[in-house]
Amino acid sequence: MTKRLAATGGLMSLISLTAVVLAVGAASSDPAHWPQWRGPYFNGVARTAAPVEFSDTKNIKWKIAIPGRGFSTPVIWGDRIFLTTAVPTGKGAQPAPEPEQTQNTPTQNPAQASGGRGQGRGGPGGGAGAGEEHKFVVMCLDKKTGKTLWERVARTSTPHEGYHRQYGSFASNAPLTDGRYLYASFGSRGVYCYDLNGKLIWEKDLGVQMRIRLQFGEGAAPALHGNLLIHPYDHEGGSFVVALDKRNGKEVWRTNRDESSAWSTPLIADLKGKKQAIISASKKVRAYDPENGALIWECAGLGSNVIPHPAQHNDTVLVMSGHREPKLMAIRLGREGDLTGSDAVLWSQTRGLSYTASPVLQDGKFYTLTDTGMLSCFNAATGEPYYHQQRLPQADTFKASPIVAGGALYTASESGVVTVIKTGEKFDVVATNTLADQMFVASPVVAEGEMFLRSKTHLFCVSDGKTK
Repeated sequence: MTKRLAATGGLMSLISLTAVVLAVGAASSDPAHWPQWRGPYFNGVARTAAPVEFSDTKNIKWKIAIPGRGFSTPVIWGDRIFLTTAVPTGKGAQPAPEPEQTQNTPTQNPAQASGGRGQGRGGPGGGAGAGEEHKFVVMCLDKKTGKTLWERVARTSTPHEGYHRQYGSFASNAPLTDGRYLYASFGSRGVYCYDLNGKLIWEKDLGVQMRIRLQFGEGAAPALHGNLLIHPYDHEGGSFVVALDKRNGKEVWRTNRDESSAWSTPLIADLKGKKQAIISASKKVRAYDPENGALIWECAGLGSNVIPHPAQHNDTVLVMSGHREPKLMAIRLGREGDLTGSDAVLWSQTRGLSYTASPVLQDGKFYTLTDTGMLSCFNAATGEPYYHQQRLPQADTFKASPIVAGGALYTASESGVVTVIKTGEKFDVVATNTLADQMFVASPVVAEGEMFLRSKTHLFCVSDGKTK
């Protein structure tokens, strides 16, 4: 099976990866690294292939239990894996008082934003874990063995509100690394910087207690631009985006945002060498000058509860929402001001879109996965589907984002099933793999031909000893 995919997809994957490197120009060429959320090219594409077939008894190099609860996707640098988790201490406490609204709070009050429910109650499935003290933990594991190399408690505190009881956690923000330092955000509990040996370099409390719609939990990760760590805080109590100096944690700039709860990580887009920090959200997609936080352009059109990460295709950024009023838009870069309704929006789609999972962009093909397990492949230049809303073999639900490795696309479900689909213009399932009693919300990552899968309780290393 692996040979089949290598023969059919290897050349196109090489061409695609080369094109992405030229367009993005910021990723290391070392296949040992998966340094941030959505991988080395910011689009869900790995540098190497990965095993196609595996099970509890086949091609599992190691499996280890992870303490506590955390759905952050791991990152990898060389022979080290980094992840975060939140571990209950067993001490209960009353939730902290709700914070005062800040001056830049939108006119819509929290109850209206939550569909009539106050933030203290939580919506369907929301509010789990509130009032219980937790240790917020950063872990480093040996990639070869899974052995814990170091573990640090960033903070011990009682969260002021909870998370979605099924697929939320207090450690859902993905960490990231530049190869020298590791940056871990726990949102309302602060941002922490460690060297790769676990020495705390700095920590930053931004003085915010986020109020997330229906208490579904926090989860947006920061992004790196040069010496700046750019982090959005979109919630019901005064949203903003902040840039911290990655060397010392000092705040460089902060820009208020007229937004409610959203979970999308910024994309650092590149247009002819000029960078933009693009953040998707419900009211407007906005692009900022990453050096000073100045607004470059904005565009309305996405629906509510925005989660998926943007992706860049040549001089176009693709942004998506999949909750109410779902929308996928292709916005041409290079303009300034309000682009809503302008010809800068090259095309749009409203069906077959992801609510939770981020897309994959490879070789001009844009893959989207719905929460109910329907996969679509769009032409990134035109928006026309190569195939549309093809259902995966098993009835399932999905929160983890798919990735591409070699000539294969991998989806990991909430019931522990990893489906492998051949990349390209036709929908072709080549393998279905099940890991018993597992639930995947964190996304797969790949380094040096091995796949790492974080479930609700464990971390797996999938390796056939030969795939590269």
